[in-house]
This record gives sequence, C-alpha cells and structure tokens, in this order.
Amino acid sequence: MASFSHDAPITPLRQRMQEDMVMRGLGSHTQQDYIRHVRRFATFLGRTPDTATVEDIRRFQLYQHENGLGPATINSTVSALRFLFTVTLKRRAMARALVITRNPRKLREPDCSR
Repeated sequence: MASFSHDAPITPLRQRMQEDMVMRGLGSHTQQDYIRHVRRFATFLGRTPDTATVEDIRRFQLYQHENGLGPATINSTVSALRFLFTVTLKRRAMARALVITRNPRKLREPDCSR
C-alpha cells in the first residue's frame, strides 16, 4: 500500500479512501493530491467530510473562487471530492453537486482584432 507521511492520525474514512485509490490503481501523486484536497474540505467544514451536505459543497466552491484559487486547483479538488463521494462514500448525489470551473481561454493576438 502507498505510504503517506502526514502527522495527522489516519481516520477510518481516510483509510478507506486510500484503499479505494490503491484498488483502482491511482498513482501515488494523485493519491496524495486527493487526500490533501479532502483534508482542505474537512478543514473548511470543521468536521468530517462524510457529514457534508450539498449546501456545504456549494459554500466550499464559492469560498475557493472568492479566495482566488485558479481553475486547475478548483477542478483538481472537484476530482478528489467526486472520488470521495462516488467511490468511497457511495453518495452520487453529492458528487453531482460539484461544479467544474471553466478555464478562460486567452485569444491569440490576431484573434483579438476581430
């Protein structure tokens, strides 16, 4: 099993999520990223993520936007939380509440004159 070097004790939920990621062959960097994103969500909530509501997800995503997180970070968080809610917690309705952020395209110089 992949090893994670964190000071926090491993909760049963985190242990299960780590096992789910290993069973699905996720790479070690992806596993670390997913754990980090879920930990940030839990910190935002002030409680374990398995108690989250759809409104909690909405507030968290709004918080991310208001604090200037970029689309790549927000979308990586969405992937981690979708995994948590779909695979580990079997709460598909929660995963459907997550919103992917569009990455604004920059027009090339010739396209700007149109």
